[in-house]
Amino acid sequence: MESSPCIAHISDDERSQTVLAHLQNVALLAKSFAHPFSGDEQAELAGLAHDIGKYSDSFQKRLRGLPIRVDHSTAGAVECWGRGQPFAAFAVAGHHGGLPDGGSQTDGPDQTTLWGRIKRKEWGLLEPYEAWMQEVMLPKTEVPDFTERSGSEWVFFTRMLYSCLVDADFLDTEAFMEGQSRERYQTSIEQLWNKLQDYISGWFPPEGELNRQRCKILEQCIQEGETRAPGLFSLTVPTGGGKTVASLAFALTHAKQHGLKRVIYVIPYTSIIEQTAEVFREILGVENVLEHHSNVLYDLDRAADPHTISLAKATENWDIPVVVTTAVQFFESLYACRSSQCRKLHNIAGSVVIFDEAQMLPIPYLRPCVWAISQLVKRYGISAVLCTATQPALKPIFREFLPQVPVQELCPPDTCQWDLFRRVTFRQTGCLTWDELTAQLNAHDQVLCIVNTRKAAQEIYGQLDRAGSFHLSTLMCPSHRKVQLREIRRRLKEGLPCRVVSTSLIEAGVDVDFPAVFREIAGLDSILQAAGRCNREGRRSAEESVVHIFKGEEKAPPLFSTAIGAGKAAMARYADIASPEAIHTYFSELLDLKGCDAQDKERILPLIQSEFFPFRKVAERFHLIDSPTRTVYIPWEEGANLVEQLRTGGGGRELFRKLGQYGVSVYEQHFAALEAAGDLEVLENGAAILRNPALYSDTTGLSLEADSGKGLFI
Repeated sequence: MESSPCIAHISDDERSQTVLAHLQNVALLAKSFAHPFSGDEQAELAGLAHDIGKYSDSFQKRLRGLPIRVDHSTAGAVECWGRGQPFAAFAVAGHHGGLPDGGSQTDGPDQTTLWGRIKRKEWGLLEPYEAWMQEVMLPKTEVPDFTERSGSEWVFFTRMLYSCLVDADFLDTEAFMEGQSRERYQTSIEQLWNKLQDYISGWFPPEGELNRQRCKILEQCIQEGETRAPGLFSLTVPTGGGKTVASLAFALTHAKQHGLKRVIYVIPYTSIIEQTAEVFREILGVENVLEHHSNVLYDLDRAADPHTISLAKATENWDIPVVVTTAVQFFESLYACRSSQCRKLHNIAGSVVIFDEAQMLPIPYLRPCVWAISQLVKRYGISAVLCTATQPALKPIFREFLPQVPVQELCPPDTCQWDLFRRVTFRQTGCLTWDELTAQLNAHDQVLCIVNTRKAAQEIYGQLDRAGSFHLSTLMCPSHRKVQLREIRRRLKEGLPCRVVSTSLIEAGVDVDFPAVFREIAGLDSILQAAGRCNREGRRSAEESVVHIFKGEEKAPPLFSTAIGAGKAAMARYADIASPEAIHTYFSELLDLKGCDAQDKERILPLIQSEFFPFRKVAERFHLIDSPTRTVYIPWEEGANLVEQLRTGGGGRELFRKLGQYGVSVYEQHFAALEAAGDLEVLENGAAILRNPALYSDTTGLSLEADSGKGLFI
């Protein structure tokens, strides 16, 4: 009598999927995902092997309700390893719990490393699963040629292979459990290109000299998209030159010309992302643009909205034509070991990836970031575009990792007349006390002042004339800042008094337009970002739109000292501190002052090269935002209801994402002082709620003093 087939999944309505069907489906999907980087055979092997541990009697009993734990992932890894296929072995071993470290041959079977897990078979610690051989034939596979070059390339390839496997596994399981496959996005790159052509058609013929220059930049990017082969590019466009639409025009034209499948925008800050994504949605349609970062909420309670559900699902694997995301999301996924983060990686292959403000990549992780971009260009068929005026400073690092691939400029200096885009005059005003500074600020009806610390922002705001004055800093929760910014924009638009003192958060692409800006001495990049908030719309002459650079009465924080030193050197050397030459000098000086070791402070690349597939160690070390802060949730406005849900036992992922709009990050010493004074309620799960509402102001946010009155100089 024939035995009944082994089952992989049982649905809520009691349907069953055989292990064989699941393995074949996953192998086929994974193979298609890996095709753009020649990983087809490896992915097919991993797909067929990943769940053969489910052929064990123990797993079948567990599936039918017996409360036993079964390791079903190691079996497939053992079979791949025994066939001389370590890349597939890693992918299979990690398809549930995350990619393991390789470890060493001395590891015992109790270790979670791959070496340790492989030994579980020879020690007789795996449930017998030999029944797989009656149904499954694992193919003989060849390793792609490039993986023979170096251990670091092996690690990158394995992570991409892992992405193909886990996405295929999730998709097939989801399709079976829900009774239908996920709908793929039907819009083609050519259709998106046509939408862009419709959008820009009204721009021609351009009216006015500025618009003529913008259209020259746009036409140049379209032409370059048609004629350039895939590779590594820079796009240097003056502020106000229409970089957002021009870069999208290059990306869509280039993708259409070369059969690339999507466009991914990588942007340093969420405030820039929100504006960029809104522009793209207007051009391409809301259904074709995924905005993926920590501040975006897709409310799945609205089950009647299939569009929202589709976007929420697209965050899992980026299967959508246009993705707008953060540098944190992009690079931390490339160095992650968990399936939830790695699942999307294979969809980066064969894409146009645009890195906006590439000079803002954190210096402590600069070399790992550049190396990852280089790998994607070299082996995974992407075209990378560095949107920055500071590309020459990054050029030596790219030349080290990609010696045969030059960085090609898409918009050479002679494309347009840069001087026409000059909108401000810089003036160095020397030292100012806070009293002197606030006197000058109060003399303006509309003015922005940006300082280096939250403490300084609160002190200066306290001395401003109250009528029409505003404070912005990260001591205010994001929802509160948005309310303030809406009022600030309204007053600027209507010509009402509007004096704003802010920390650097307003520099990161926040769309405001002041006639005058004061910027405390900082790195040249910060000063130029601040200048982007002055005469932003070009309604005034550059001569009457002044950016005042001053030294405040506080000593600069140590964190800023190197950048300030490099900035001073560039400003002393160049009369025009916004020139490409000054910017290049600044970043070259900054990188030289920091030194090569500081560009990979966690020693990520040496670790990858020296240890055997250290996936977990790398993931633990690679965090682009790595400040020692704690979050305090504020019961402000709508946040009060969310905080109450948290207090009464809520704590799901959706709740915490909503609470993110009402969280303030504070340094450890600030947190400790608030807790010691009894101003915080710390829940069992570690979440902290502000207990004392008197410490949160509607004008300045969270106080820098606990209720004990102790000042915190941060």
